[in-house]
Amino acid sequence: MGSKNKLRRFRENETFTHVIQPEREILQKDQFEWKGQWTSFFQNEHPIVLELGCGKGEYTVYLAEKHPDKNFIGIDIKGARFWRGAKTVAEKKIPNVAFIRAQIEMIANLFAAGEVTEIWITFPDPQIKFKRSKHRLTHPSMLALYHQILVPQGTIHLKTDSEFLHGYTLGILDNSNYLIEYAHHDIYNNPYAPEAATAIQTFYEKMFLDSGKPITYLKFYHR
Repeated sequence: MGSKNKLRRFRENETFTHVIQPEREILQKDQFEWKGQWTSFFQNEHPIVLELGCGKGEYTVYLAEKHPDKNFIGIDIKGARFWRGAKTVAEKKIPNVAFIRAQIEMIANLFAAGEVTEIWITFPDPQIKFKRSKHRLTHPSMLALYHQILVPQGTIHLKTDSEFLHGYTLGILDNSNYLIEYAHHDIYNNPYAPEAATAIQTFYEKMFLDSGKPITYLKFYHR
């Protein structure tokens, strides 16, 4: 993407009322205005669902249209990338969607305890190198952050083309603190796959499927 396109998208994001771009210093001081106040932002008390590393926001937008009784928030540090989803929301006037430009490591500074009911992690960077392991979105330290903001037994979904990340996450969950509701190593070759796991395909997911890569899926929660 050219620098001019990025700048144009950054500027347009600033015009969207459903795009929030908090300063890192504000988050570090735990002074984010909507933490604990998302019912005021959406002007309803519907459950909140997050998409972490939302990319273009395909899941966020699709699920929001399918479930108007829930609020959906896509989070990604790359605002030029989620611009596409934010633009679609503006064009279609979808009321139950927001996007946040922030690092996912700051998630506990964006939401209060028990403020989120469900989390989707769709095709994250598997961070295969050991020295990068703490940046995996299913690293124990990250799961601990999600546990802080989720309601009791709040659900986490992981879709990935990475067999490594799928196996790594299964290993992390192999203790009494977690219950795995569903796990499959090739979700599109399973006739019993949950509809939510196969109904929408991201830009990168289509590329993976076209190249013959299986897509894995996990659904789990902290006991």
